Amino acid sequence: MEALALELEGHPQRRRIEQAVLSLLEVARAEKEDEEVWRLITGSLADISEALQVFRPSRGVRKISVFGSARIQPHDPSYGLAEELARLAVEAGFDVMTGAGGGVMEAANSGAGTPHSIGLNVDLPYEQHPNPYVSDRSGRLLYFRYFFTRKLFFLRESDALVVLPGGFGTLDELFESLTLIQTGRTSPIPLVVLAPEGDDFWQMWQANITSVLASRGLILPEDCSLVVETYSAADAVARICHFYRIYHSARLQQDRVELLLNAPIPPEELPGLNQDFGDLLEDGAIAAGESVDDNGILRPSLRLRFDKRRVGRLYQFLDHLNGLDLSTAPAMNHPGERLCSPA
Repeated sequence: MEALALELEGHPQRRRIEQAVLSLLEVARAEKEDEEVWRLITGSLADISEALQVFRPSRGVRKISVFGSARIQPHDPSYGLAEELARLAVEAGFDVMTGAGGGVMEAANSGAGTPHSIGLNVDLPYEQHPNPYVSDRSGRLLYFRYFFTRKLFFLRESDALVVLPGGFGTLDELFESLTLIQTGRTSPIPLVVLAPEGDDFWQMWQANITSVLASRGLILPEDCSLVVETYSAADAVARICHFYRIYHSARLQQDRVELLLNAPIPPEELPGLNQDFGDLLEDGAIAAGESVDDNGILRPSLRLRFDKRRVGRLYQFLDHLNGLDLSTAPAMNHPGERLCSPA
């Protein structure tokens, strides 16, 4: 406690740290006998602390998370597709994250190569060995005690998600990601479902989503825009790069969203954007501005108060922006850089 008091002196996050300590004290007063409660708390905090340490050196590099079945064998077309996807992703400037297991995960880490691979393993009742492309990589393999902390860092650190065919675990990751994106709990990122040419796995899944969920009003029809369906590794990577062509990142605030861009939107484009996407707004108008990104670079931006139930429509808006015929500065438009530096 004395060390904590010394660390808090002048700390910019002092208030939040004090709130966390108070929360721990409240639990300590109420939970004196239940050892499982404290195992959960200490394990979760250890997961978070270790993950932050691993990701801190690569915070400026965009990362693609690849999900898919651990049961896929090397002769399966999905294995080769995952390998090719990861290789092309690294060529485009991305690192590749997987669950560190076999099958699709091993293929993706193989394609990315050990220096550009990150593995997020999880302790299971049965032993799961990390694949050889991450097992010997110091500082790039994490062991999570809990699935929920692992999922937290998959979404926190991912700049794109690619999902290949898989079972319960794969679909769990897909729906968890969709839920967090749809509810605005994470900034917009591309979510790509990928299968080999001729494999109708995602086609059937998409048809079911449309015919059952959308037709019953359980999701909005525009929510289908949250997912992009592809059948080649090159197309998947191209779609991800296109997502970051004009759009760079977003800051989700309580009453508005600010979209940081790689190119300014010409003033003459704004009336058309407000007319075509006015249904996206809760009130007000889409306005142009400037904002400093997390690397201290001044960027053009768009600010809007959008209806947070219309995230699918926001994705349609981003797709429109990325399709505009605008020139971007070489220092700002590399898709593999989360925090861009001047040339």
